Amino acid sequence: MIRHRFVDAGGLRVHLAEAGEEGAPAVVLLHGWPQTSHLWRRVGPSLADRHHVLMPDLRGFGETEVTEDGMDPETFATDQIALLDALGVERAAVVGHDWGGYAAFLLAARHPARITAVLACNAPHPWVRVTPRVAAETWRAWYALVLASPLGPQLMQRTDLVKKALTADTRGTGFTAEDLETFAAAFRPPARARAAQRLYRSYLATAAAAARGSAAPVPELRVPGHLLFGVRDRAIGRPLVEGFPSVEFVDAGHFVVDECPELVSRRARELLATVR
Repeated sequence: MIRHRFVDAGGLRVHLAEAGEEGAPAVVLLHGWPQTSHLWRRVGPSLADRHHVLMPDLRGFGETEVTEDGMDPETFATDQIALLDALGVERAAVVGHDWGGYAAFLLAARHPARITAVLACNAPHPWVRVTPRVAAETWRAWYALVLASPLGPQLMQRTDLVKKALTADTRGTGFTAEDLETFAAAFRPPARARAAQRLYRSYLATAAAAARGSAAPVPELRVPGHLLFGVRDRAIGRPLVEGFPSVEFVDAGHFVVDECPELVSRRARELLATVR
């Protein structure tokens, strides 16, 4: 059973969905765009028999507070440390999808004393080397230009953009009509649509810095990690994940958590079993 509450995490009012018993080994599940903690509706309860499952809405998403700044994965990662502190949780594993997956990598790399293991789903990792093959994948970022533009918030609020993004490469599986409406409704409030716009503007700035070679380095990963990648992903190309030491390719689209919740749960359990 999923419970809901609000937590003051370092001054940020965070909406937290959770399952399992407090005091059990903790695992944090982080969603991406265009979703909320509702992403984990099937995976979270499946882990709750042995873990305290924490499923926050990211800053600016769902019911978590909207802020004018901090719409970037580095801040998303820092927010989770504040959440763990607020809950009195010393260490946790982390599972993330999309932006939540990238934030999960940053969280594990920058805070190895607090994070025990990381499972990322359809997210690039922070250690990608810019090669001609990687550069050739930049065409896939066209949607980021749209979302970052002045048109982005209007499309999220007034069209079926969110629903179409969710179903584009899933072959029609993984979402009910109610799921699609839940996610679409989360971006209709103007403040939340603009927050997503700021996220994609930060992404474009970060991508430009990476292309120039001026991006801040990320420490190497020192905890167990696994990357699950649906090969029908239209937004992220294989070259952005192939260099990760433990990557698994599956027949799914970008929203692999929705298409293959049993597989994601199984891989999460396997990874959590390696944590001492």
